[in-house]
Amino acid sequence: MLTPSATEVRRIRIWDLPLRLFHWSFAACVIGAFITVKTGNMEWHLRLGLAALCLLIFRILWGFSGTYYARFTQFIKGPTAIIDYLKSGQKVFGHNPLGALSVLALLGLFGLQVVSGLFTGDGYFYQGPLYRLAAKDIRELMAKIHHSTELLMILLVVLHVGAVLFYRFIKKQNLITPMITGQAQLSNDVPTAAVHVEQGLSMWLRFVLNFGIAVLITYYIANGLSF
Repeated sequence: MLTPSATEVRRIRIWDLPLRLFHWSFAACVIGAFITVKTGNMEWHLRLGLAALCLLIFRILWGFSGTYYARFTQFIKGPTAIIDYLKSGQKVFGHNPLGALSVLALLGLFGLQVVSGLFTGDGYFYQGPLYRLAAKDIRELMAKIHHSTELLMILLVVLHVGAVLFYRFIKKQNLITPMITGQAQLSNDVPTAAVHVEQGLSMWLRFVLNFGIAVLITYYIANGLSF
């Protein structure tokens, strides 16, 4: 009977379905929001902004109660961990310490963009759900933030995509397929327990709870802080 080689590759699920749905849905919202604001379709721009808000709230909640690789505590490390990763070049399952900076930057900047958009409007034809609840100086500040961060967002997206392509073609590590299928390649010399695979009813119950909370919060905000 043949025994598997220690270097034989197997596929292990590391990204849960809720996280993958968030990733691609949020990307679609960002692209859609960019297109609609450039074409003047502010009604759909607002809808996509609220959808992005809901997804961001869910991602924050999932970062504390989701599966192992979705949790912030798994990939947010200090400077020492980042330096060690850069020196070793060791393959890391999930987000590596350097990639965590990209995740935080994207979540933070897009979160700022979404929140500022809630207070932005022209006072006549379109306005965010919190526009009339804020003082004039607050509205002006939020509008300035909302409009001035566009270039920075584009830059971050370009850097994010560039990093993915760098890992794919230079470091020969495919980051795109695992975010679609949820599975990554793992050699047999790495114990299965080391990847902390988690699936099952518990995960889906937490998903329903977290997504339900995100929808309720978004609905409350969309209705001007009222149910």
